[in-house]
Amino acid sequence: MRSSERENSLALGRVDWVTVAVYAALVLMGWLNIYAAVYDDAHASIFDIGQRYGMQMVWIGISAFIALSILLIDDKYYHVLAYPLYWLSLLLLIGVLFFGKEVNGAKSWIMIGPVALQPTEFVKFTTALALARYMSSYTFDIRKPGDLLLRVGAILGLPVAIVMLQNDTGSALVYGSFLFMLFREGFNGWVYVALFLVISLFVLSFLLEPTMLLIVLILVCVAGEAATNGLIYLAGLALGAILIYAGASLAGVPIGWYAAILSAVVLSSAAVAVYAYRYKIRNTLTFVLLFFGSLVFTRTIDYVFHNVMQIHQQKRILDLLGLESDLKHWGYNVNQSKIAIGSGGFSGKGFLEGTQTKFNFVPEQSTDFIFCTVGEEWGFLGSLTVVVLFAILILRLIRMGERQMEPFGRIYCYCVASIFLFHVAVNIGMTIGIMPVIGIPLPFFSYGGSSLIAFTVLLFVAVRLDAAKRELSI
Repeated sequence: MRSSERENSLALGRVDWVTVAVYAALVLMGWLNIYAAVYDDAHASIFDIGQRYGMQMVWIGISAFIALSILLIDDKYYHVLAYPLYWLSLLLLIGVLFFGKEVNGAKSWIMIGPVALQPTEFVKFTTALALARYMSSYTFDIRKPGDLLLRVGAILGLPVAIVMLQNDTGSALVYGSFLFMLFREGFNGWVYVALFLVISLFVLSFLLEPTMLLIVLILVCVAGEAATNGLIYLAGLALGAILIYAGASLAGVPIGWYAAILSAVVLSSAAVAVYAYRYKIRNTLTFVLLFFGSLVFTRTIDYVFHNVMQIHQQKRILDLLGLESDLKHWGYNVNQSKIAIGSGGFSGKGFLEGTQTKFNFVPEQSTDFIFCTVGEEWGFLGSLTVVVLFAILILRLIRMGERQMEPFGRIYCYCVASIFLFHVAVNIGMTIGIMPVIGIPLPFFSYGGSSLIAFTVLLFVAVRLDAAKRELSI
């Protein structure tokens, strides 16, 4: 047997077949639900490529061929081709801006004859490869701001910027999933605390009136600073705000409580900052800066929400936070999705028996909202099965990463696990109303060749790298 044939047989012999079996189960379940979502008695043949389930079978066949090809290719090529593939994919993304087709407001599709492809889906793969290549180099140090912020930031930022220009916000947000990988590689944990605080502040800026939000920020910063004279400061601040309010009123300039409290904070903060700087009390300086940074952030949110975001984005945020309820327009998709999932009960209505599905109550039911078909026809048990299978897949990817002997394979596997986790959590979350509707597919379930092939490539390159690790350990 020639050496190349022997290497290929070793690769197949060391494949994690449990992961492959989970992949096959998810793809099969995905196809069944696409069939149910678009089923029509007049077009019952599963091989009718004029129907979405027929075309999805073609994509499944292509994906299976690509998966086998990946397992037979030497794993070293993925390291060598990481950068060329990344730059080529960016050029393709730029090309979409000029020659792409606009679908649902996003110019992110390329037409090749009758087939529409979405390059954004494949750029996730090339970005994961590029990150793994750069972060596995001997000179990389995640603690160096230059390495992390400039280079890693550039690798992630370039595709995000181009995708945003395509008006595809949902796909751009997926790149935030790489934060999970960075955490595994030693990124400062306080950054994630700050991110949590930013998200909390974003939500509070909608739930609280400006004056109440200002008071909450003051209380949080004073409590966080944990100064022994914090109560004295708060009392002095309250007194100062009252005096400013009263003085302005007597002068015939009613400024309102928000302006009075903010003026008192600005005046007192200047004195506090000078005192903290003089006696080198860094903790106090930090919370002074944190307060004003939070204040600027909340005002920026207000400006972006009213002047930058499109009306449908505004409505989806307000609907998600329960501040508005428009079940006939902006909240229609999610409301119908929740009705479909809830009507499935414990064991579901049965295959092809879903009334919400049959009568097309849920828009995009074979793509972004495919999970509501699972909930209606297979019920809680079917939905739980799907979630468990995805959990197994993600845990297997994490395990693959942990048993890699080279950082390239570990980083890549964690990138893939992060992408899958983000897609599954957000897609299922938006169908049950706990996540914003951002239009990203459910891996292996949502109809579409681009997403199915891209997720297959993502997964099987990880499987191939894992098989290579096992070959070396023989």
